[in-house]
Amino acid sequence: MVIVLKPATPEKEIQALTESLLAEGVKVNPVIGSQVSILGLVGDTGKIDAERIKANEYVDSVMRVVEPYKKANRKFHPEDTVITVNGNTVGSKKLAMIAGPCSVESEEQIVTVAEAVKKGGANFLRGGAFKPRTSPYAFQGLKYDGLELLKEAREKTGLPIVTEIMSPHDIDVFVRDTDIIQVGARNMQNFDLLKELGKIRKPILLKRGLAATIEEWLMSAEYIMAGGNDQIILCERGIRTFETYTRNTLDLGAVLAVKKLSHLPVVVDPSHATGKSWMVSDLAKAAVAVGADGLIIEVHNNPAKALCDGQQSITPDAYAKTVADLRAIAAAVGREL
Repeated sequence: MVIVLKPATPEKEIQALTESLLAEGVKVNPVIGSQVSILGLVGDTGKIDAERIKANEYVDSVMRVVEPYKKANRKFHPEDTVITVNGNTVGSKKLAMIAGPCSVESEEQIVTVAEAVKKGGANFLRGGAFKPRTSPYAFQGLKYDGLELLKEAREKTGLPIVTEIMSPHDIDVFVRDTDIIQVGARNMQNFDLLKELGKIRKPILLKRGLAATIEEWLMSAEYIMAGGNDQIILCERGIRTFETYTRNTLDLGAVLAVKKLSHLPVVVDPSHATGKSWMVSDLAKAAVAVGADGLIIEVHNNPAKALCDGQQSITPDAYAKTVADLRAIAAAVGREL
């Protein structure tokens, strides 16, 4: 249930209404915005008398929320969520540009790529230290050594780092060493992991599962938010369909749907969506055109020799050109780089 308050409702009246609702056994999540203030109710709201609440002189309207996700719901939080990380934002007018190699391979490699993508227009560095691979014989990442190399790249470039977590046992390390914790597609419904991530106060980049519906994706965000961590960035990275020409099928319609249904920022990963480097630039442009809040792109200094996903990685020069081409599209839709 969502209670929309009238403009300029006194704080003491908000508090009084909140206390009366708490007494009825529900949780109350106040969202005080510049244009509208609401009280979002979570729990058994079936026993709440909506007509009685409407009788309050400071209540504008009362709506029952039928969607199972509450905290991620735009009805609960009408204004867009903007997440700030070391002075950089995700969800604001300025696009978040996340770039880097699929896997951290060496100090020279990650530092070289970090310096190149920063020069090319990136404001976040991505790199995999722990790599979930379909084959047990494939490169699994440098693990904790990879995290240390990412920290060195951050020290030299100032770029906040985004990297994927695999296990709840590593949360303390990731909270200490990273800036944004990525939950990969295969772990989108690892509910034990999501619950633990809800207990921390570190931004989470939540990738859409391989064949997850939009509601399932938002419900995974809800798991994290239910624990108290509302710093969620959603990432559309393509879903599995009957088509085999591309690695996945990029669902740009999901960006529009999520922006309508939720207040959370959405970024797009055109690299994993296609598995083909020559498609990355054009789909990045399309993502910005439909309203994505940012892009996460795989960039490698030598894709032909990459230990992971070289076929979908672009070079630093190609990345810089892509960013340059994106500026006009961003401006056309009211965004900036």
